Amino acid sequence: MREIDFTQEKLAERMGVTQGAVGHWLRAEREPKLHMINQILVEVGFGPLQIGAAVQMRENSAVYGDTVHPTAMTGADGHTHELYYCYPIVSWALIDELPVATTWPRQSSDYATQARGFWLRVEGDAMTAPVGLSVPEGMLILIDTGLAAEPGKLLIVREAPNAVAIFRQLIEEGGQRYLKPLNPTYPKTLFTEQTQVLGVVVQALMKF
Repeated sequence: MREIDFTQEKLAERMGVTQGAVGHWLRAEREPKLHMINQILVEVGFGPLQIGAAVQMRENSAVYGDTVHPTAMTGADGHTHELYYCYPIVSWALIDELPVATTWPRQSSDYATQARGFWLRVEGDAMTAPVGLSVPEGMLILIDTGLAAEPGKLLIVREAPNAVAIFRQLIEEGGQRYLKPLNPTYPKTLFTEQTQVLGVVVQALMKF
């Protein structure tokens, strides 16, 4: 902080805490939680810490990151820390054929998927809306394959066997379910028994 002329007052303002709290941390009188430590590191020009937790893993968890995640863990210091999870950023063409995780870029999230989890980068403008909910091209979306498809949810689906996967919102009108683009210039289509749900979108992230 001295080297970059970053004062306690400035750090407190960025962190949304009092200067007294920052002083306690720097004098080792109190310990901030892990997510606060990561924010401090980012504010002073470092990357966030990367941690891993030992959890019960299922088959293929090394590839997909799918596990029954706890939402927090108790560290050696006796304090409870929030956990973050890393999922692979996957090509649309390889949703069903994910290679070894170490060969793919990964993105962290505080969301613990119920089953296999992965990120996709939105392609095209079918889910770009002029008003309201909009998920534009280039945004990263986190997919949870363990959730049920319910009206209102954003889904990754195939409308027929061997078809290209698409990103749509599931809606219900007059007792019939449809796959609706958020862009009103695209038509909605029927959600049928042949529609294969590949996962539910649970988070979106814009990277610049």
